Amino acid sequence: MNCFSEKTSNPHAEILLQTQLSQLCGSKRLFRDRYAILQVLGRGGFGITFLAQDLALPGTPLCVIKQLCPKATNAKSWERACDRFQKEAKILGQLGSHSQIPMLLDYFGVKGNFYLVQEYVRGSTLSQQVKQTGTKSEVAVKQFLQELLSILQYVHKNHVIHRDIKPQNLLRCEDDGRLVLIDFGAVKEKVLDASDSMETTASTNFIGTLGFAPPEQFSLRPVFASDIYAVGVTCLYLLTGKIPMEFDYDSKTGEIYWQKEVDISNSFTRILGKMLKTDLNDRFKSVDDVMWALGIESNLPSLTNCLSTKRLKDETESSEVSQNYLSPVSRAANSVREWKAKKSRSFVPKAGE
Repeated sequence: MNCFSEKTSNPHAEILLQTQLSQLCGSKRLFRDRYAILQVLGRGGFGITFLAQDLALPGTPLCVIKQLCPKATNAKSWERACDRFQKEAKILGQLGSHSQIPMLLDYFGVKGNFYLVQEYVRGSTLSQQVKQTGTKSEVAVKQFLQELLSILQYVHKNHVIHRDIKPQNLLRCEDDGRLVLIDFGAVKEKVLDASDSMETTASTNFIGTLGFAPPEQFSLRPVFASDIYAVGVTCLYLLTGKIPMEFDYDSKTGEIYWQKEVDISNSFTRILGKMLKTDLNDRFKSVDDVMWALGIESNLPSLTNCLSTKRLKDETESSEVSQNYLSPVSRAANSVREWKAKKSRSFVPKAGE
């Protein structure tokens, strides 16, 4: 990876460089003598994203260049921003080893701006798919959840909170059909908020999307469960085609009134409801918890036949069986049986019942 050798020059460098890169689109001039800038993919509060072609690699593959604009006004803040950017770029480099996260190809700083060069994934976002083909069924949404949660499990194990999960940041690759999670907020948060004060932390500005971010994220205290809430809202979009602002909300709790908008099973309603709790104490704490709940829920029909309330005839038979291997379905059946037993013991009938 390239080192940082250039410091911020003047207040207009950011605007000037953005203009220069925009002017390179479609021209024969190269950015850093390597990248042919083809078109602008998007603009936002954090900078600008370009589709480019890497002429230095065999086959001149397509790539994405993301320009980030840190709030650095002097040499010290620029140095701190550089340090943070390099650390976060290394994290992205590590995350990019996952087949469903774009690979980080390069990163560098030029005249007060930071650049990430990432793998280009050809495909359409889930938002585009819903607009083109309509809403998804419960079965399709569960399949989507299994795919996304496995990616998110990997991200969280690397101590990264995405902060901006939404249909626009989920791509379905047209080459092999895999789901790809893009646009990580971790780099944005720690780089763009570099200021002149050494005591200023990374969490000084809100990172996320209105409606997909839970209350604690607006309070600048995002946790892993914050991503779970965003995944739940994304599921609502897939089921209904509605963006968060199109739903009614509870004026006291801030929770979405969504139950009457969907046609799904009771068991999936409970799972989705727990993902969408605004109170952290009521929400799933980890991706593993959601995956476990989905696993048990999907196996309930087959588990019913495995459940038995009868005891084994004698202690010898019980001992022999306990030494035998239990299949995953049998172990899950035992868990459900124990749960039902605890529930029945804890139930206290009210008067008249």
